[in-house]
This record gives sequence, structure tokens and C-alpha cells, in this order.
Amino acid sequence: MTKTIDRRTQNRAPQERWRSALTEISPNKILIRGYPLDEMMGRLGFAEAVYLLLMGELPTPAIGRMLNAVLVSSVDHGVTPPSTLAARNVATSGAPLKDCVAAGILAFGPHHGGDIESCMRFLDSGLSLVRTGLTVQQAADAIVEQCAAANEVPPGFGHRFHTRDPRAARLFQMALELELEGEHVRLIRVCERALDGYKERFERPLPVNVDGAIAAICADLGFAYELGNAIFLISRLPGLIAHAHEERTQQAPMRQIDPKDNDYDGAQQRRLPEGRKYAV
Repeated sequence: MTKTIDRRTQNRAPQERWRSALTEISPNKILIRGYPLDEMMGRLGFAEAVYLLLMGELPTPAIGRMLNAVLVSSVDHGVTPPSTLAARNVATSGAPLKDCVAAGILAFGPHHGGDIESCMRFLDSGLSLVRTGLTVQQAADAIVEQCAAANEVPPGFGHRFHTRDPRAARLFQMALELELEGEHVRLIRVCERALDGYKERFERPLPVNVDGAIAAICADLGFAYELGNAIFLISRLPGLIAHAHEERTQQAPMRQIDPKDNDYDGAQQRRLPEGRKYAV
């Protein structure tokens, strides 16, 4: 019997095996970037494990604490963000929790969560000017004026609710306390002052918002642009889960959701217990 030869594969070289440097799985062993996962459990905080996965090495204690604060800073922001509304609108249909959360994640875009990457690029454009010989103040004035000339608010500034974003203020305070304040944080603070001269043009105050603070801090920690947005995604995921679960369990199905027609009925303001240790 004559053997049929497939001319398409006759001269094809053996396919090279593709590679991943993230996780090694073998019987009874799981290594994350070389570290046994079971040893990480109980010894590393979630933020530290996230940093290890994304950056390849363990963070210093200061960086771990800083990243933990960043993740907490955007864990939720009420019922009005587009991602939250998307998750609740899918939840009211009776869809599974995973579908509701997926809908919320798909609602992230340039104007919701995407400002972090845009702000990181904005700041790097200013630092490029510094490296040509401009002072930080001159660079800040230049990139702010460029946005103002286009009638655009620089990414990472202003907020629809807050005239002073308390999350941004706390993140900057921690960056200073932990000695992690770098050139991106310093530049964005100078840009914030430069924007004071444009209040009348934009008809509102433009303080650094939480996206801007996260952008500057993540850039100083060495995160790539797209990983800045990923940090927001990781941070907001628990909030989306909580909203979708509440909608599915506490509200009537198939309701029309008006984000302005809601009342808060949860716990009133309270203080964290005295002496509580703030984990990394």
C-alpha cells in the first residue's frame, strides 16, 4: 500500500514549546514566580502576592503597604459608576453572579478606570521635558497648558463629586511617609498647583483624583502603563461582586434602576478599632 505524504507538513520544523515565567505546576507543588504558594499563604498579603505576579519579585514592606492602600482606595464608590450600574442592571435580570461581574468589568473604559494609564502617559510626557533641561515647574506648566489649549482636563484631575478627593490625599500622605514619593508624584503635585490658574476656564476646581494618585504612585513603583489600569480592575472587583450580590438578593427582579433614586441604609460612620494593625 502506498503511503500518502502530506506535502504541507513534510518540511515543517518541530513546533517550539511556548514559555511562561509565572507559575510552575507539578504534582504536589505550585510555584508562583519560584515561591511555593503554600509558603506564601499566611505570610504574604494579597497586595504583595499581586505585586509578585505582576512584577516578578517580592515587594519591599513599604511597597507592599503602599500597594495595599492603593487596592483599598478604589474598592468601591457607590451605586453611580458605570461599572456598578452595568453589574446591577445585569443582576436584576437574574443572571448568574459571574455574568453580572463580567458586565461591570466590561464597563471600564477611557473615562472610567482608563484614566490611570492616560495619566501615567501624561506624567511621562512632562518628565521627558524635564530631561531636556526644563524645571519640574516649567514642564508642569507646559503639559497643563497643552491640555488647556485643547479644552481638555488633564487625565487624573477633577471629580464629579469631590472637590478634594480624600483617597488621593491619603495615598500621597502614605507615599511620603513610606519614602516612596518619586518623580511622578512630585510632578503631579506641581501640575495640580498649575491647574489653579485654569479654574475659571473649566468652571470647577481640578484637584488630583484617586486615578491620578494611583497613576503617579504606580509609575513611581515601576508599573507599565497597562498594569496601572489593571490595578484599578483588581481593586474594584470586590465592589462589583458586592453590588451584584446585593441586587440579586435584596431587590425585586427586572426593576428599572435610577442611580439618583437611592437611599443609603447601611452602617453609619464608625471608627476602626483602636490598636488594630494595618496589614501589608
